[in-house]
Amino acid sequence: MNEPSWGIEPVPERLRVLGFFDTTFLWLNLGISLLVLVLPAYFDLSLKDALAATLVGGLIGNSMLALAALIGADARVPSMVLQRAPLGQRGSYAATVLNVAQCMGWAIFELIVIATAAGLLCDKIFGFQATWAWKLVFGGIAAALALMGPINVVRRFVRKFAIWAVAASVVYLARWILDGADLGALWSDGGEHQGSFWLAVDTVIAVTVSWAPLVADYTRFSRDRRSAFYGVGLGYLLPTLFQFGFGSVLVLSRGVDPNQPELILTAIAGGGGAAALALLALTFDETDEAFANVYSGAVSTQNLFPRVPQRVLIAVASVVATAGALAIDMRSYQRFLLLLGAVFVPLLGVLVAHWLLSGAHYTRRDIFEGPPVRLGSIVAWVAGFLVYEWLYQPHDLGFWSDWLERLPTPSYQIGASLPSFALAFVLTGIFQMLSSPRATVTAEPPTSTR
Repeated sequence: MNEPSWGIEPVPERLRVLGFFDTTFLWLNLGISLLVLVLPAYFDLSLKDALAATLVGGLIGNSMLALAALIGADARVPSMVLQRAPLGQRGSYAATVLNVAQCMGWAIFELIVIATAAGLLCDKIFGFQATWAWKLVFGGIAAALALMGPINVVRRFVRKFAIWAVAASVVYLARWILDGADLGALWSDGGEHQGSFWLAVDTVIAVTVSWAPLVADYTRFSRDRRSAFYGVGLGYLLPTLFQFGFGSVLVLSRGVDPNQPELILTAIAGGGGAAALALLALTFDETDEAFANVYSGAVSTQNLFPRVPQRVLIAVASVVATAGALAIDMRSYQRFLLLLGAVFVPLLGVLVAHWLLSGAHYTRRDIFEGPPVRLGSIVAWVAGFLVYEWLYQPHDLGFWSDWLERLPTPSYQIGASLPSFALAFVLTGIFQMLSSPRATVTAEPPTSTR
């Protein structure tokens, strides 16, 4: 069995070939997205506060993501299969369904942005857009990359093409964003801003931690835990700081509408030849994100249907994402991101606590021979979700919002991510120690961290 179709079993040593630089390049590419550039428009903060929130959220979120990457490299199985250890086999199915849903949602977002960029470039050169056709084309490209698998994508696509597209697009975007922006005035002018610092922090964390349910799909092919931890942590932190930092300058200086991210592409297309090259680079940038969500959607589904060939699931995920991009006009997505944070931040707390109490190492037995359901871990996950929603207080979810608003909340802001993670972490530890006073005894030595 070759790497592109490797399923839910632990990856053998011969396929653990992605080193620090491979991992860093992959996550640098995955981190660059025009969708993220417009998110600071939701912050409604001054430039100083927006940059501070970016730094705090980036450090917290990427530390969480890097730890999830390390655990994935240790266990050598996909992220949703990894959830069998803390949640039980059947308990992991709930996480799997939610993760597949978020993968398809992100894939649809990405295909819309890619097709819009390609359509604008086509219009600039040939005089027509045909955006619907580009959605079909890039849906097919995402499927082709997913069928190649992570190792081949890194070696044949990221190293040879995508990393250079990232470099070109970052340079152009930085110049374009700063062009005409009065940084001195933005820095000194607090203005009339009603945003919440900690809500901005939670948004940055949510964007980052949305990758935690996918990250092991790739770091299971890492050479060791250290390469996975530092490669993912540093690789994704840099684009996080760039996008939220420069994005804050962009929205404060040009009044970008967060509900119409494609208008950034229209503005970029207004330039000359350099703008056309930038659009081409941006199109390459977005393609690997569509690949990642299609691939991980399929790999996650294998936790539910391990006997279905991965290639078939990739084809199905590609069709669903492409059809969604053709049928859906997705706009505002901060609520989507914060809902992901509410779900996956405490889930990560459950995983980290269980992994540490299992000796900071998962064996095959821990994952495939555990109980059907670990009720304590699921209770901890749900409790963390409720705390996140309670502290965040969403205002657009009908009876759920009405019920949450009746609950007393702290008079000071502390954000939702850290309390949610901490509660899920502590409760998981308590339930695990009550059910099994002795930590799990592993028969296999921990993976090297050379």
